[in-house]
Amino acid sequence: MSNKNAEKNTYPTNNYRKWLIGILIGLAIILIAWLIWGHLQSKRNTEAEKFNASHFNSNVVIYDVPVGKLTVKKATSKINKNAKNTAILEGDKVVLKKTSDKVITNKQVQSYFESQHTRYPSHKKWNFKNETLLKARDKLNQIKDRQVKYTVNGKNFVFKRAEVFSNVSYENDKYVFSDTKILEDKINNINKKVATLHKSYDFQLPNGQTTKVKNESYGWAINEKKLVAAVENALADNVKELNGKNYIYGEGFSTYGTGYGLSNNGIGNNYIVVSLTDQKMWIYKNGKCVLTLDTIVTGTVETKIAHKNLETPTGVWYIQYKESPSVLKGTNDDGSKYAVDVKYWMPFTLTGCGFHDNSWRKNWSKTAYLNDGSYGCVNLKPSDAPKVWNNIEKNEAVIIYK
Repeated sequence: MSNKNAEKNTYPTNNYRKWLIGILIGLAIILIAWLIWGHLQSKRNTEAEKFNASHFNSNVVIYDVPVGKLTVKKATSKINKNAKNTAILEGDKVVLKKTSDKVITNKQVQSYFESQHTRYPSHKKWNFKNETLLKARDKLNQIKDRQVKYTVNGKNFVFKRAEVFSNVSYENDKYVFSDTKILEDKINNINKKVATLHKSYDFQLPNGQTTKVKNESYGWAINEKKLVAAVENALADNVKELNGKNYIYGEGFSTYGTGYGLSNNGIGNNYIVVSLTDQKMWIYKNGKCVLTLDTIVTGTVETKIAHKNLETPTGVWYIQYKESPSVLKGTNDDGSKYAVDVKYWMPFTLTGCGFHDNSWRKNWSKTAYLNDGSYGCVNLKPSDAPKVWNNIEKNEAVIIYK
């Protein structure tokens, strides 16, 4: 074979080798590049994993404050600086406000961090709401248009939330009515109109004449503090009506009030009348006189002890209780103590004035009360005392006049 032919036969082989070497070199370059890229990617992943282990993902919002790529500590600081934490009903609108620098704790933010945490960065959106604030907003919207009808002694009054509480908040799962002055003033004005305690009025005497009398222990008035709390609770619980009888008070033995809902200026039709000047008493039942006593002795007008008033007090009182038998205790003019037995005791003041039988009294004259009267009680003859006992009841009015 000639050299020329030999060259022709080796030419393809040389090209093949060159092509193969080229492929191998290319693969080697690719492999090296892949290894380098893999190393860099691994390094980036490690760095990203390390970053994500202590930083929020990019699209995270807590209490309407973006905290993406922040640490728990920095996120907590940002939320406390910017987030609203209080819902307040101002007039007819619920407003969200920031009223504290302590909106959220580091522990709470940490819990949100753990909820959204992924090994590597994620673009998923996370929005953690302040459920307490949103609940407060909803609760305030619910109370916005509420009102309570208050009925006292047959008269109706309406307490509208918008009128008595212009500002309301909702904290710790309850409504907070911070300013009660408007409601207090309104209740106070109502009290002046309807209360009977310490009120003066015209009263028709047994002889047909009219005199001015004043309720002392008898009567009732609105327990303003108790009613304020009741209105608050009614608005909070969406209670539509309040019965005024449940929010009154009285003085004397009964602190619940007397004469509520009764006619005749609250005295009703069952009462006792005592005339100090005439030394007489009358008992009325269902508006009619059922017993008249022409002989009684009331408290001494002229006392030998300076500054000591023994006169039976005028005004409208009430029978506080009935006790039979009873022991009356007190102090004599000389300072000594006394204790006497009576069969019937019907007190009408807390200072010790009441109706009782007197078996030791000798002077039953019409003028006995001037300088030989009682220590303030209404003395009854032993024969008359049972009649009085049988015709009067607890809480009935006692009208004493001169």
